[in-house]
Amino acid sequence: MSKYYLAVDIGASSGRHILGHLENGKMVLEEIYRFPNGMKPVNGEKIWDIGALFGEVVNGMKKCRELGKIPVSVGIDTWAVDFVLLDENDKRLGNAVAYRDDRTKGMDAKVYETVAEDELYATTGIQKQIFNSIYQLMALKEKKPELLTKARTFLMIPDYLHFLLSGVKAQEYTNATTTQLVNPKTGDWDRERIEKLGYPVEMFLPIQEPGTAIGHLKEEIQKEVGFDCNVVLPATHDTGSAVVAVPSNDKNVLYISSGTWSLMGTELLEADCGKEAMQRNFTNEGGYNRRYRFLKNIMGLWMIQSVRKEIAADQSFGEICESASKCTIPSIVDANDDRFLAPENMTAEVQKACEETGQQVPQGIAEVAAVIYNSLAKCYAATLQELEEQTGCRYDNIHVVGGGANADYLNQLTAKYTGKTVLAGPTEATAIGNLAVQMMAGEELADLQDARSCIFQSFAIKQYPVV
Repeated sequence: MSKYYLAVDIGASSGRHILGHLENGKMVLEEIYRFPNGMKPVNGEKIWDIGALFGEVVNGMKKCRELGKIPVSVGIDTWAVDFVLLDENDKRLGNAVAYRDDRTKGMDAKVYETVAEDELYATTGIQKQIFNSIYQLMALKEKKPELLTKARTFLMIPDYLHFLLSGVKAQEYTNATTTQLVNPKTGDWDRERIEKLGYPVEMFLPIQEPGTAIGHLKEEIQKEVGFDCNVVLPATHDTGSAVVAVPSNDKNVLYISSGTWSLMGTELLEADCGKEAMQRNFTNEGGYNRRYRFLKNIMGLWMIQSVRKEIAADQSFGEICESASKCTIPSIVDANDDRFLAPENMTAEVQKACEETGQQVPQGIAEVAAVIYNSLAKCYAATLQELEEQTGCRYDNIHVVGGGANADYLNQLTAKYTGKTVLAGPTEATAIGNLAVQMMAGEELADLQDARSCIFQSFAIKQYPVV
């Protein structure tokens, strides 16, 4: 009889519940529930409706009972950097504010009044992103200090959802590192600098490893969903889970976790916190088994998602990709420019960027998408060159995992601009990595090498040669 594991994978625009089990040595997936997600404006803030999200987590778990496929464990992964604060009674303080909210404007300067930027990188290895938790906390300190005064517990979004399921407060490693408050050498909070910054140091819990079983479902949750199971921490940062699912055991592996963001990088056994890595804006995010995801954040398919919503809601991403491939517009924009982080209108912003640089202004979804796809691929090529210079390694190919593995035209462009063979798949990398960590915890997979070999054998990998 199969042992089922449940991955709850929540992204910025949607979430899904995927059951996984092993069959003849291969991982088999079954999506059983999907639900929408998105930022909402509330009282001048962009927030996540965390109560509704948890309601959907529970609704999806009920489907397991309906199907008669009861998981032995469940684990939740989400995006990084966002968090909630709990008071002395474990009640949430304020909103779950989204990273695209503009409350962090100017907060970098406030942080650097206490901790110099180069010192911060040298002691955390995390690239500067204005939405990192360290700047979000400074925004609270400056604008809503009463919330920090009342705070007794800091939990990242997936940790809070695990708490609502189990009643156990636990802080998982991979997501904790994205706060820019963790020391990569110790793998623990940099409590000295947290204290210097004026954040309540006591609210930061001991950090737990991915694969840790933190408890069972709370009694009221058991009654609601109709079963009990273990709650196991996966790599709760979705990119952390996606990288677990990169189907390669090569010593030097290069990947792009392609979705809302494009995360391009490699794995290191020791963090690179040097000045050159900082200047190039590489980050050393925590990975499974204390590996380091040495990578760069690139704006990603958020740009395509936005323009589709604005001017081509009736077209699928596949149709948009196909129509873009037939365009010859030569214009290129800087895909990493902050102007594309949360513009009021992405289409207009891309057009404006082309106009400002004297390039052909794209018209219609095909041309706008073509500009975006070419710009992303150009950015991948530049990042590849920096990675090879920084690590001293030469990479033979690029593994593209996540939803972007389906973007044929982008994969073709990536091979063209980088001069590397692109190996695309699996597309469900985040859920697969989540499940793999649970299966390792359940002793059905021996270790990371075994998990990646299983993933390689289980899912189709499409090859895009250099043309």
